[in-house]
Amino acid sequence: MSILYEERLSDAPYVERVTHGRTASDGSAIRPAECHWHMVFVNHMGGTHPVIVGPWTTAGVASWAEGAEILWVKFKLGVFMPRLPAHNFLNAETILPQGACRSFHLDGAVWQFPTYENVDTFVNQLVRNEVLVHDPLVDHVRHGRVPDMPSRTVRHRFAQATGLTQSHVYQWERAQQAAVLLQQGTSILDTLEATGYFDQPHLTKALKRFVGQTPAQLLRGGE
Repeated sequence: MSILYEERLSDAPYVERVTHGRTASDGSAIRPAECHWHMVFVNHMGGTHPVIVGPWTTAGVASWAEGAEILWVKFKLGVFMPRLPAHNFLNAETILPQGACRSFHLDGAVWQFPTYENVDTFVNQLVRNEVLVHDPLVDHVRHGRVPDMPSRTVRHRFAQATGLTQSHVYQWERAQQAAVLLQQGTSILDTLEATGYFDQPHLTKALKRFVGQTPAQLLRGGE
């Protein structure tokens, strides 16, 4: 395995998951589409590079070099930086400016690089300083609870918080559900019925777009 990693849930309410890993060799792999954005800290060849990653609207390929230590902080949907528009980070890796003594610049302030052990404290500091906020409307919309406000306002707030449209997030979530079913050995026909795709070509197109694999490949374990 070219990446060795450990991951955990976070005590910080705005964080989905924290992952810490090392690259044992050069490598590459399919990178699925992702509606969440990440803050990533890469320590390689004596330097630490802070990066804001994604969201990614389609699947692609991720590559990495040997000897890197990486900390991934995956934020929950609806968490965003109000002074840094979410759509600015779509389909991109944005390197943040570095400071002195293991620090970096974000939103007009200087922050110390977090570690796997103290990343929850780091995120809570961002929240207290209003660098990070959460819009609960995103969760309401995703769970079918339509807010009592104009639809235009809903669309605007959803896009502001995620950088994406409601339709795109729904399509991504449905493709994720289908991929999990197939990986668990569910037949293609049963997956179609469970997820509501019109037919197998419709399912295949969605999975290739969002997961980077066909239904047959997922059934075979990604071979």
